Amino acid sequence: MEIFNNFSIKEIITCFMVLFAVIDIIGSIPVVVSLQQKFGQIEARKASLIAGAIMLVFLFVGDKILKFIGVDVNSFAIAGAFVIFIIALEMILGIEINKTSELKAASIVPIAFPLVAGAGTLTTTLSLKAEFHDINIIFGIILNTIFVYLVLKSATWLEKKMGDATLAILQKVFGIILLAISIKLFTANFAQLVQNYINF
Repeated sequence: MEIFNNFSIKEIITCFMVLFAVIDIIGSIPVVVSLQQKFGQIEARKASLIAGAIMLVFLFVGDKILKFIGVDVNSFAIAGAFVIFIIALEMILGIEINKTSELKAASIVPIAFPLVAGAGTLTTTLSLKAEFHDINIIFGIILNTIFVYLVLKSATWLEKKMGDATLAILQKVFGIILLAISIKLFTANFAQLVQNYINF
């Protein structure tokens, strides 16, 4: 099939790592465990499948929505870079810029949305279209969906094994990775935007 002509292991790994850092399911283990204690067993399969479906739908429909409201992908990618930048600052500095309301439900809301497929993840998914081919982003989403399922299935065990200190370190490491990604997204898409306007 023609779509597989652009298949790239390197792009898949990059897309996987970007989404993995944004989703931060490892850093969310304490939240998942807390939800399990409050609402009972999390339906890992349902939560991960719905989160993956939301990301895939937004990957293909998101740009059409942008065209409808008159925004190009490069501009959206720059906006996405700012969102990723803020998420990275939250992770590195341990602060909460985006205040979230009290959680009311479990498996689908808020696990699938917005914990996994939240605003940051959806913005990042569409931002990736500016640099990578769809097929590689799809594989990145699928791999993350599988990883989310595994983590949700074994969240209690992982928390006991890793401990708060390890989780905090991982959060800061992925925060730094996200910070670098946001800068790269901004510079690449800003340059493209300027070039488009100059050519225009």
